[in-house]
Amino acid sequence: MTIPVTIDGKVQGQVLGVSDLREIPPYLDTYPSLRIVYDINVRPLAMELKGALSVERGEDVPAFAISCSEEGKTLHTVQDICTWLLDTSAQRSTLLLAIGGGICTDMAGFAACIYKRGIPFAFLPTTLLAQVDAAIGGKTGVNFQDFKNMLGVISQPVYTFECPTSLLTLPYREFLGGAAELLKTFILDDGGGKVLYEETVSLLGEVHSLGLKKEERLGDALLPYLPALGKLIGAAASVKASVVSEDPYERGRRKVLNLGHTFAHGIEHEARVRGDAWSHGEAVSMGMVLCARLSSSLGLCTEELSDKIRKDLGGCGLPVECPYPLSSLRGAMSVDKKARGGKVPFILIGDIGDVRIVELEVEEALERLERYY
Repeated sequence: MTIPVTIDGKVQGQVLGVSDLREIPPYLDTYPSLRIVYDINVRPLAMELKGALSVERGEDVPAFAISCSEEGKTLHTVQDICTWLLDTSAQRSTLLLAIGGGICTDMAGFAACIYKRGIPFAFLPTTLLAQVDAAIGGKTGVNFQDFKNMLGVISQPVYTFECPTSLLTLPYREFLGGAAELLKTFILDDGGGKVLYEETVSLLGEVHSLGLKKEERLGDALLPYLPALGKLIGAAASVKASVVSEDPYERGRRKVLNLGHTFAHGIEHEARVRGDAWSHGEAVSMGMVLCARLSSSLGLCTEELSDKIRKDLGGCGLPVECPYPLSSLRGAMSVDKKARGGKVPFILIGDIGDVRIVELEVEEALERLERYY
């Protein structure tokens, strides 16, 4: 699988499918030096790749571990990465490889963008969420003053390596977070026929039926599903790359990728205030249900479709009901990065594979949802 990210007629990056970590080193041979930043939770995988790269290059490749969490997704962590790059004499020609989930790739990518005014970077995403969404498209950044991804830049990684076997180490709850983004992708663009969406619902439903505990690692339980899952990851990555190529700086069509996210960011903000622990993917799932209900209330889709989306997400093991009063989401939603003139661009659903951007005041959107709560 090779998927180009093309901007203004020029290939700026590539999404590459690999079945084994040993396939990665040759792609990086053209860079005179490498640095690795990795999430401490994937240390064994990172050390395996560090070893392969060191053997390939005939010298030790420096690596730096970071602790990845929403609370730690700050400028302080980015500063730590930049300090380490400086201490290890990284040059403007040095490539920074980030290994981990979306928080890791966001922070490492941001550090690469600002260190010496920009060095090349690449990603090996190790979560489903990162493989289908966060690590593709060039968005980098950190949270700021309790608001998600408020600071950052858009710059494309030269490579994003997709390796489905890296998902075997994931806790089931982390996998579910990516499942929400996978379903989101096919709700907004199914390629016609609604086949990919239904295949995803079926596969995720089967995995859910295994009865795994949320903190249990997937391990061998996921092995039988990897071929089908790899196909769906590739299809989702292709959708994301296509949208990004058309609209790299989110001035038009790229906004559709935010399906469910405006509500999700409100839920995540409220969770942080209350000390609760909802993941981004879980918040997106709840946000998509709210978007489906809002779409139905506006007459954009049928009540039956709204109910189906809720049922499908729930059947995959995802949360579907917002745990907070909708009024409590108002503040965070109103300061959405995409807000203009008091209105927020909501991504609403006409059908599977058919979404549209509708600008609404947050107050109006919440009022239309009141009858559900």
